[in-house]
Amino acid sequence: MPVLRRPADAPRWTIAVVDGPNMPNLGHRSEAIYGPIRSLADLQAMVREVAGELGVEVVQFASNHEGEILEFIHRTATEVQGYVINPAGLTTYGEATRHALDDTGKPVVECHFANIARHFAEVAPHSQQQTSRFTYTATGLTMGLRQHGYAAALVGLTLALDDEAFLAGGTRRR
Repeated sequence: MPVLRRPADAPRWTIAVVDGPNMPNLGHRSEAIYGPIRSLADLQAMVREVAGELGVEVVQFASNHEGEILEFIHRTATEVQGYVINPAGLTTYGEATRHALDDTGKPVVECHFANIARHFAEVAPHSQQQTSRFTYTATGLTMGLRQHGYAAALVGLTLALDDEAFLAGGTRRR
């Protein structure tokens, strides 16, 4: 599935793709929300394929434990140029993870299989509106596109990394 061809001399960025709590259970979750993808391994294979077509490297990590995710972010902060994160179960409470990502100074794309705004409105229509902790500091956001949101996030982040003028417009890059 060809996505985008960058010039042969384009930088070979390294992008970390992080999947939070409940994503390791992909394939056993609601097909209406998560689509036909059968496992986290299938999702990761698709991400590697898209990254290969873009000419970027990906470092993938998934965990049900926020502490492990934090350690991964701290460990990779000097090795990668950007992050794609599906915070999943950390979406509304993952302040430590959001803060760790922000501290890297790298661009971050928040990615969700479902349209979380619609989900929050459906599960708690009469309560205080829930929101993602990550959206406020993310460079960009994809949601509601199931696994295709990861491809969109990788394309968008790669093009943003290629575009010095875009990143100079408010998103730090170290």
